[in-house]
Amino acid sequence: MRRLLQTSRDGSKKQLELEQPTRALVWTRLVSIYELGVLGAVSAPDVDRLTKTITRLVSDFGLGIGSDFVVRQGVNIEARDKRAAFAATYFGDTTQPDVNLARNLARASLPIIPTISSTGSFEDLVPDFLRSLNGLRRRTDDHDLLELATGLLECLGLLRPQRRVFVSYRRNEARAAAVQLHDLLCARGFDVFLDTHDIRPGEPFQEVLWHRLCDSDVVVMLDTPRYFESKWTRQEIGRARAKEIHVLRVIWPAHTPNKHTDFAESIYLNAADLIAADGPIRSETADQIALAVERLRSRSIAARHMSIAGRLRAEVERIGGTVEGIGAHRAISLRLADDQQIWAYPVVGVPTADLLNDVAKKARRADQDGTPFLVYDHIGIRDQWLEHLAWLDENISSVRALKVGEAGWVLAALDL
Repeated sequence: MRRLLQTSRDGSKKQLELEQPTRALVWTRLVSIYELGVLGAVSAPDVDRLTKTITRLVSDFGLGIGSDFVVRQGVNIEARDKRAAFAATYFGDTTQPDVNLARNLARASLPIIPTISSTGSFEDLVPDFLRSLNGLRRRTDDHDLLELATGLLECLGLLRPQRRVFVSYRRNEARAAAVQLHDLLCARGFDVFLDTHDIRPGEPFQEVLWHRLCDSDVVVMLDTPRYFESKWTRQEIGRARAKEIHVLRVIWPAHTPNKHTDFAESIYLNAADLIAADGPIRSETADQIALAVERLRSRSIAARHMSIAGRLRAEVERIGGTVEGIGAHRAISLRLADDQQIWAYPVVGVPTADLLNDVAKKARRADQDGTPFLVYDHIGIRDQWLEHLAWLDENISSVRALKVGEAGWVLAALDL
């Protein structure tokens, strides 16, 4: 008999018993992993083209449309899984259908990409509460709607550079399994951090490790009998919680897990799942662990983006401003008390010079007035990296980096 303990973020638990070991982790396919909403005056051929393009793009990650990735249209959006990463697009038209559905999504701080034909006008075709958002004018030469599909996947965190996983383990107990999962997840399009593979000689080991932890979406914790005897592994889990990074706990056979990790999603292994004491893990079970990582990453991305957007909203409202909505590239439209419109691009993880450059280019393409802000949480990022960001801020005028905890303080004194 196999035990699987599914633990929700609210702390509730459900234990499943499966008769056959080969059915391990079957619960991971009960609901979708990522969800997309299509609203407005969209034609059946456009829905078909968009779905086919997304199917092709996500197949690189081993995801399938209809099971792992669900596309919902119109009122079906109300049935979405609110824990999964979600983004929507609104096809503009003079009739402006689905307005109430779109308004509800906007009020929930979910990203919506307004899109119109190449010759249309956002002012005429898109509801007023979506006009301030980053939108997309569909090109006549983009028959497959590739630009829109890519923009939606970016909002879901499903572009290859956005997929980051951290493996936490005791070397003398789970080294072979850790290396196996590193290679398996890399093959599925993840950027995976493993201490023995990803810290160069001469670098400050622990400083780099914390930096990479902060830049991860999910921590895969290989919970072996002596895992918590190390202060470093204890700190890895504690700091993951502090950064709101979701944890997938893979529990070794006959091991009673520490109660301090009951918050995590959990997978119990049995003796048949391990080829040797430290791994590797039987391939079928390892594949199911990879799928569980994908699902948990979706929830982690959704929760962390919601968290940073909520913190930014609180900072802006504290100084008399408002949040108007979230559009393409997850760009947040802010209106300050003096009626200045500001564009904020939140990043979950560590901001880089490449990301700053990417934000500047996106703001230019969207014809946004003023200087865009890349908003991030600085806790846990290396001091050397923060100094680098400060230097970039002083020497680059096309975009600014903004710590979310200081947003109200900085924006209150903004003079563009």
